[in-house]
Amino acid sequence: MASGDDDDPIIEEIDVYLAKSLADKLYLFQYPVRPSTMTYDDVDHLVAKIKPKQQRVELEMAINTMSPNYCRSKGEQIALNVDGTAYDETNTYSVKMMDKQTFSSIQATTNTSRYAAAVFRKGELHITPLTGILQMRPSFSYLDKADNKTREREAANEGGDSSQDEAEDEAKAITVRFARPESEQARQRRIQSYEFLQKKQAEEPWVHLHYHGVKDSRSEHERQYLFCQSVDASENTELVKTPKEYLAMLMPPLAEEKVVKPVGPSNVLSMAQLRTLPLGEQVKTLMKNVKVMPFANLMGLLASGTDSTSVLRSIQQVALLVQGNWVVKSDVLYPKNTCSAHSGVPAEVLCRGRDFVMWRFTLERSVMRKEIASIIKLPPEDVKEFLEHVAAPRINRGWEFLLPTDVDFIKKHPDVAHRQHMLWLGIQSKLEKVFNLSKEDFMPKNTPQPEPIHVSGEQRLQVAQDRAKENQLSLQKDLDARRAGSSVQRPIATSEDEPMDTSSSLSSIPNGSVNGYPNATSPGFDYTNGGGPANIPSPELQDFVIKTFGKHFVLTLNELKRLLNLHVASMPVGQPVFHSISDHMLQDAVLLCHCKQIMVPFPAQSTAAPDEQKVFGLWETGQDFDKHRRLLYDMFTKNYRLRRNMIQAKLAEELGDVPKSDVDRLLNECCKSHAGMWYLKGTIQS
Repeated sequence: MASGDDDDPIIEEIDVYLAKSLADKLYLFQYPVRPSTMTYDDVDHLVAKIKPKQQRVELEMAINTMSPNYCRSKGEQIALNVDGTAYDETNTYSVKMMDKQTFSSIQATTNTSRYAAAVFRKGELHITPLTGILQMRPSFSYLDKADNKTREREAANEGGDSSQDEAEDEAKAITVRFARPESEQARQRRIQSYEFLQKKQAEEPWVHLHYHGVKDSRSEHERQYLFCQSVDASENTELVKTPKEYLAMLMPPLAEEKVVKPVGPSNVLSMAQLRTLPLGEQVKTLMKNVKVMPFANLMGLLASGTDSTSVLRSIQQVALLVQGNWVVKSDVLYPKNTCSAHSGVPAEVLCRGRDFVMWRFTLERSVMRKEIASIIKLPPEDVKEFLEHVAAPRINRGWEFLLPTDVDFIKKHPDVAHRQHMLWLGIQSKLEKVFNLSKEDFMPKNTPQPEPIHVSGEQRLQVAQDRAKENQLSLQKDLDARRAGSSVQRPIATSEDEPMDTSSSLSSIPNGSVNGYPNATSPGFDYTNGGGPANIPSPELQDFVIKTFGKHFVLTLNELKRLLNLHVASMPVGQPVFHSISDHMLQDAVLLCHCKQIMVPFPAQSTAAPDEQKVFGLWETGQDFDKHRRLLYDMFTKNYRLRRNMIQAKLAEELGDVPKSDVDRLLNECCKSHAGMWYLKGTIQS
């Protein structure tokens, strides 16, 4: 337990005995079509029979024809349909009325080793293993008999003089054919056929039984066998085990597990089996499973010491270079003479559509699904599958390529990058003819952004404060000049400076940015928002940030933007409080409101977007509990996930004895639990 207190004491010990007298003939009957309150204990059981090998049971039970709920006319009609008008000893219903029903069993489970019947008496528990668990359901075989009667009557009415037919049959020649010897494969198919199994089941004879009611003396006598007949430990040695032996029975050694471990499914990749294949097959198998991968990750999956030149030669045969990463070729995923599992579209058409999707990602980071579908004109399921191979959906951004551009690989292997570029030019010319594309379609739709440079939260806070002071001084000078009757011209961004960010979208990022934020010395002012500097967060925005972090404590930039969008949407019409807010302005407001960025070390294979990897936490509220959060944030700068006992140990080391309630509060405010590990809110990766 997390608290370490033993609050679940043992209150009683019960001796358990294994009874074996009925171990090979004890069955559990279930009646799934009958409520538990309506048992058959008081119903007359007319016939009972069993096939022990097949564990098949049939019971015939009487129907109370005198019950007010019984429909006599319907019962007579059923009996007439089944037996006809003539009386015969083989009739199903002897009284010309349906006065009984048959129950037939099916096995609820074939493995009953986990089930037993237990009886508790005088502080002792006696258990008896079950031989079978059978579900008793009504049998409607009488309807088959009625159908046969109907067909016989129809055949008799339609039949004429059969003597002539018989004479003609006698005059016909008979052709004799000898069966060929049965092959082993044919014999196996015959043995596994339904007809053969039905025949084998019919060969086992029925064993007729005599039914005894629940209150019968014989039933009472048989129930005594549910108790262990001898309590002498020397005769019941199977359950007398040492603690070590008993533990071994509960948790068998790993060697035993390997023997009984089932064969893995075909869609699971075994690295041990993979490395027995030739290098080319290893690369092909990995790319078919992963779909998109950086070259460094591919080398890490292969055996140590593998020649990178050979891997490069192999990867170019099964994959194409997209933004410095390798994406499996379409014809590897969709070989010839195959078709789509979703729509049945031929592989040739699928390859053209997927090549178009890959080619678009060589030009831009994100694509729109509707635009892709309108050009390649394939079913939505196939288009979605193409995108899921190489991209992930992002809010208001369409589908974004899964991995960042691998600039290191392009710089290290310029010859490979150039060869792949020429290959894409060839594919581009084919796509132009197939989809009738214009020249504008071959130009990137997004202005390429420079590689982000990560800066710490403290640096960003200092830059924001300095920028705010400079803007306030400039604004004060402007106002003083106006009062004195002079004019001051509004500064204009030159080519060396960054243009002012006037986008109303939260996801817009201007050119010339550092880590997605504009240059700290940008001179642009925006007098449309109350005449204040554009880079100073408004009091309303700061108030929103303070209230939001006071409620959530930890937020990613992506989640904060989502909450801001919801807040703006809920504001009254005509109240333009948040005008032209960019990402950097929102982050400035966060850093100015007693919050800090937590540099969470996400794993290299993380698929989180940049906005999802920027994590901010409430740093200072003026309460003593702030030091608990700061210690937690510091731990998450070293690992993106932690165990509870590690957090408890760190708090105890730095702050002394911390109550369990404080630990629970800290984790509930700042973290989420998944698979036994704790993550900061918004950082759990699926």
